[in-house]
Amino acid sequence: MSIWGKLAGASAGFVLGGPLGALLGALAGHLYDRWQEHPSRTELEQERAVWTDAAEARRLAFVTALVALAAKLAKSDGVVTRVEIDAFKRAFDLQGEDRKRVAELYNEAKNSPHGFEEYATQLAEIVGYDHALLEELLDGLFAIAAADGRFHPAEEEFLARVARSFGFTSDEFEAVKARWRALRAPAAERPDPYAVLGLTRQASDAEIRETYRRLVREYHPDRLIALGLPEEFVKLANEKLAAINAAYEQIARERNLR
Repeated sequence: MSIWGKLAGASAGFVLGGPLGALLGALAGHLYDRWQEHPSRTELEQERAVWTDAAEARRLAFVTALVALAAKLAKSDGVVTRVEIDAFKRAFDLQGEDRKRVAELYNEAKNSPHGFEEYATQLAEIVGYDHALLEELLDGLFAIAAADGRFHPAEEEFLARVARSFGFTSDEFEAVKARWRALRAPAAERPDPYAVLGLTRQASDAEIRETYRRLVREYHPDRLIALGLPEEFVKLANEKLAAINAAYEQIARERNLR
């Protein structure tokens, strides 16, 4: 079963608690009428055993927060469009029951009394404020914000506030934007490679090498999966690592680094 399919598990909300757990609990309540009967005690015990895996619980928190924040993002410019909703479904290749379940959670989050910063802060706490992992979620939100062909100032402010809730500084958020643009923008509009690494052109050779090695360690997909990145996001993680490698290679050529 995909991670999306686990969103409405009988014990998912119980495991997460807080605003993310409340959101899953509300979804489970609406689905209950269609289930016809309670899961058996054995089924409940088996399901709860799955969530004793810390990485699996973090995966659940990750996708729940992503859906919740995407729903709040769609309202940030004052208009919720079908384009934004469809962009979410396409970006994460949702099919069949997963597609329906995510749409229901999206609607629950859109109307939830909880603010988006509550969802963002809870996720950050669950994953230990790991910036590389949280950046993968920000990338998804950037893609959704740009899906209608424009990037509204209110959407950028929303993403900046989410990043602050994740513990990012303003400079770190600018680096996140640069890495996203390195992946998605046309060649003529791609950012300076130093910005992709979160550096300036005044950085020393030693600082460049040290920063590059740290980013490769932190953004390696295997590390992110171990921390709780859902396997459905591995392609995005590999693309991010490729952008970091490309930026370093360009700088190394310019400076003749060995």
